[in-house]
Amino acid sequence: MISADKSPSDLEGMEERLRSRLGWGLVADIHPTTYELRLGILQAKVDNSRLKVPPKVMEFLAHKITSNVRELEGALNRIVAHADLVGRPVTIETTQELLRDLLRANDRRVTIDEIQRKVAEHFNMRVADMHSERRARAVARPRQVAMFLAKNLTQRSLPEIGRKFGGRDHTTVMHAVKKIEELMASDHGFAEDIELLRRTLAG
Repeated sequence: MISADKSPSDLEGMEERLRSRLGWGLVADIHPTTYELRLGILQAKVDNSRLKVPPKVMEFLAHKITSNVRELEGALNRIVAHADLVGRPVTIETTQELLRDLLRANDRRVTIDEIQRKVAEHFNMRVADMHSERRARAVARPRQVAMFLAKNLTQRSLPEIGRKFGGRDHTTVMHAVKKIEELMASDHGFAEDIELLRRTLAG
């Protein structure tokens, strides 16, 4: 088995006969797993084994453990085994406690770019829409969520945050933060979604 960052036909500095021979084999283009794929893997494992794991915990794991599938499945086994052993339900809080070492290894400094990617992934939208002028609710609300998280999870000033969202004014960021706070206070399900994203990003 040979691995490379490009296909055999694109390899430079190698004799043509070697490139041709490498091309005869099975060439597989392997991409990093997506959030949806990781979540699907966890869901399938839970369904097949009838494990009791809340959807929010699986979403948390799919967001946080991105290194490889084996590590992801190992994390799931670990929290389920602990829950069975001590007779406690699986929650995000217990998951964070049990997987502290693993989550720390997958953590990195939170940036606005990372927040935008995670929020776009969570709401199934394009990252480019974070910077666009589109005002449709399906785009505007996730953008406000990302601004809210940027304000709470980074040391960036309001003008700096606004610039990262398509050059918006700092008052737009202030409005977004206030709006999300109001929605969280009135909608428990929405507040849970935001808390999941916050925990995912902050560790």
